[in-house]
Amino acid sequence: MAQRKNGQYVCAAPLRWAVLTALAAAICSSSLWAQSADIYTCVDNSGRKLTADRPIPECFDREQRVLNPSGTLKNTIGPRLSERDKQALEAKRRVEEEERQRIEDQKRRDKALLTRYPDQASHDRERQSAVEQTLEVKRLAGQKLLDLQAERKLISQELEFYVQTPERTPGTLVQRAKSTDQAIDVQRKLIEEQDRQLKRINTNFDEELKRLKTMWQQATAQTR
Repeated sequence: MAQRKNGQYVCAAPLRWAVLTALAAAICSSSLWAQSADIYTCVDNSGRKLTADRPIPECFDREQRVLNPSGTLKNTIGPRLSERDKQALEAKRRVEEEERQRIEDQKRRDKALLTRYPDQASHDRERQSAVEQTLEVKRLAGQKLLDLQAERKLISQELEFYVQTPERTPGTLVQRAKSTDQAIDVQRKLIEEQDRQLKRINTNFDEELKRLKTMWQQATAQTR
C-alpha cells in the first residue's frame, strides 16, 4: 500500500521488495537463457560471416554451424534443399549404396571362391571336369546327329519311289522325313550350344584364375 510522506506517496516496504524480487528473477532468467542459447554462424554467398541466435535465412542454401555458448561446435544444419536438389541427393545416395553393396557382394564371392579353390590345382581340376562334361554332351549329340542323318538318307531313298507320283507318297513317310529333319536341326543346335558353352567355361575360369592368383598371393603373404 502506498503511504503519504512529506506530501508524496511512496511504496511500502513489502511492495518494494516484491518489485525487486521480480526484477531479479527476470534478470536471472535472461542470464540463464543467454547462457543456454545456441549460436548459429555461417558465411553467405557474398563471403560475409553471419552470426545469430537462430537459423540464418541468408544461409539456408548452405551449411550452418551451431555453436555452444562457449564457442565450441555443437552440430551443423542444412543446407535446406529444393525438391530437385533432394532428388539429386537421393539419387547420389542410391548410387553410393549400390556401389557399397556391390563391394560387399564381391567380398563375399571372393571369400566363397577362395574357400572352394584353395590352390590352382583344385581350380584346374574343376575346369577340366566342366570341359569334359561339355565335350561328352557334344559327343553324344554328334553321334545322335550321325544316326539321324543315316535315317534321313534311308527315308530319302524311299521317297525317290514317289518322285513321279508324289500324290501317292504315304503320309507316314512324309511325317517321318519332317520329324527327322527337325531332330537333326535340334542336334545341330545342341552341338553349337556346347561349343559356346566351352568358350564360356574357359572365359569364366580364366577370369576366376586371374582373381584367385591375387588372393592366393595375399593369403600367402599373410601367413609369412
